Amino acid sequence: ADVGVKATTEIVARLREQVRVLGTRTPDQLRTLLAEELTHALDPSLDRSLHADPASGKPAVILVVGVNGAGKTTTCGKIARVLVADGHSVVLGAADTFRAAAAEQLTTWAGRVGAQVVRGPEGSDPAAVAFDAVKQGIDAGVDTVLIDTAGRLQNKVGLMDELGKIKRVVEKHGPVSETLLVLDATAGQNGLSQAKVFTEVANVTGVVLTKLDGTAKGGIVIAVQREFGIPVKLIGLGEGPDDLAPFDVTAFVNALLGEQ
Repeated sequence: ADVGVKATTEIVARLREQVRVLGTRTPDQLRTLLAEELTHALDPSLDRSLHADPASGKPAVILVVGVNGAGKTTTCGKIARVLVADGHSVVLGAADTFRAAAAEQLTTWAGRVGAQVVRGPEGSDPAAVAFDAVKQGIDAGVDTVLIDTAGRLQNKVGLMDELGKIKRVVEKHGPVSETLLVLDATAGQNGLSQAKVFTEVANVTGVVLTKLDGTAKGGIVIAVQREFGIPVKLIGLGEGPDDLAPFDVTAFVNALLGEQ
């Protein structure tokens, strides 16, 4: 289920100890113990709320990062939809200036959900677009600015440096409230190296796990949380505008084990 060797070995060792101490005899009892271990590994006490409320008279700034094709632009649109439905005013920043379709896609989402959008010419400086988006958010007095960044492979040093620049430029207006790493559930263990590099460059505060509507179980989030202490905050369950949900530990563990 993509939980990973290290995390799995730890969980199995704890489970063996539990079985010895408790004298567990049936598969059902064992399944219950395993569910408890997985729940413990995911730590239900972690703050999984989205920090999207303005502070000190300035909008919350949410930076959305990740590799190519993970679903960042769609995730931005869906988050905007949820926030607007909750009564927030939102500016979307199209800082993915390399992919022409990205700005168009974000503009379509903005029109659909009732958000403002800030975009620059194709190929323009992404950091400048991000800066302008936050400036517009401050000038317009909105609650939240969501910035969509270009997909970048975690081993491409120049692109990762550029992401660091976007974050630094945005922080001239004030601190970034959230940096969300969008992980594709089907990417498996590659998610761990993505989390490592993006955390070093952009100080990731939460994970959005997408494409959980397929065969992937998404166990990688246990490894990511164990290794870096980053909680999963949202999950994507399909292509529809409403297919973004808060991460529920109990429901996730049941799905991981196959509900009975």
